[in-house]
Amino acid sequence: MDAKAKPYPTHPAAQEPAARGDAISGDRYWCKHFADREWRHMWTRIWHVGGRESQLPEPGDFIVHNFRHESVLMVRQKDGSIKAFFNVCMHRGNQLVSAEEGGLDRFTCPDHGWQWALDGELTWVQDPENFPQGNPCGKLRLKELPCDTWGGFVFWSFDPEAKPLLEYLDPIPTLLGNRDLESHVRVVWCTLRVNTNWKFASDNFNEAYHIPAVHPQFMPMIDDHYSTTVFEMYPSGHNRMIEKLQPSSRLSPEEDMQPLWEEVLKAWDINPDDYRGRAQEARLALQKARRETGPERGMRYFDNLLDDELTDQMHHTVFPNLTLTGTPEGLHVFRTEPDADDPNWSTFDYWYLAPPIEGNPEVATLFGMRPFAEAAHESGSYTDYEASIDQGDFLTQDLSLAETQQRGLRSMAFQDCYLSGQETRVRRFHEVLNDYLEGRR
Repeated sequence: MDAKAKPYPTHPAAQEPAARGDAISGDRYWCKHFADREWRHMWTRIWHVGGRESQLPEPGDFIVHNFRHESVLMVRQKDGSIKAFFNVCMHRGNQLVSAEEGGLDRFTCPDHGWQWALDGELTWVQDPENFPQGNPCGKLRLKELPCDTWGGFVFWSFDPEAKPLLEYLDPIPTLLGNRDLESHVRVVWCTLRVNTNWKFASDNFNEAYHIPAVHPQFMPMIDDHYSTTVFEMYPSGHNRMIEKLQPSSRLSPEEDMQPLWEEVLKAWDINPDDYRGRAQEARLALQKARRETGPERGMRYFDNLLDDELTDQMHHTVFPNLTLTGTPEGLHVFRTEPDADDPNWSTFDYWYLAPPIEGNPEVATLFGMRPFAEAAHESGSYTDYEASIDQGDFLTQDLSLAETQQRGLRSMAFQDCYLSGQETRVRRFHEVLNDYLEGRR
């Protein structure tokens, strides 16, 4: 079927998931030597998400992104562009900024007062006549990093020779091209510290095989069965999975119309009784209802979405550590990053980005109703987190298993995964990582 004829956005480079068969050994998750190889050969070469452009509305506004032992400063320039610098004074190495975000007209080192302009140029030092090399002002600059934006996200890279951002992300911008992500507002911004390796999330979001066991509450409204799921992989290393919004194909006709699915249908004036015993067929009725009445309910962005985007969950796993899940209601953003020293720990970021809906000052989120406004940053341990939706606390379900898996991966009994076909993208993710570590990418 031609890509243009499909009811969801796809790309000519889409491939059926396939893998070489590289072993996924346990030491990848806990060995410090392996983590150091990841740093040298992969983390220093990819593009990282540093924040949202909405955090930088005015010249001098900045974001700080700490990654392992490095700290990166992203700054809105006077001409409207964004530059990224190492957050380090070039005098004697003190960090210039300790705040997470803010706004300044210059960056002043807290140690000796050296002042750096927004564009990174040194503009003032104490006792400039006392330097044997001559006045350093106008000579020294902060060390700059590649920086670019897409979809309202601010990206940066440690690699001065990094390929262009859009080339690195390809085809993700195309797959998400019907969504005006620049206009989305981050209504949830949460960072959780988890006792597991950063790769747990990439493994987890590259398959739906775990859903019946871990998230049974989704089965009434999300079809987790591989026979109805779209799996795609791309030469760039990114992957995609599309799950239909309909009762699971694992349910019998006698049990397919459950209360959660009934509520979804009723919310769009569809009578569940008309679809008992054939509840999956209501998915197309839901698409039709949303197409016809969504814009008059304030969801004008529905006009830009294809039919399947009006119902289904589009899970994009962006190598190595970013997942962008598009739904009709918004975009779920998941990012994991390694601990600075211990590969048994990581940070897990969850953002929820919502599009504007006319007349709606609040948005439904995992944390309950939230204002349609840029959220403050919340942080803590995953055990502090609690969801507030009917579908249940799926993040805690995933994170608790990630911790027990981390302990199991230390066992001498574990030597490789024994994967089903629908988990092929898990092995493919590790093979792309191996390609970086072994110099093939």
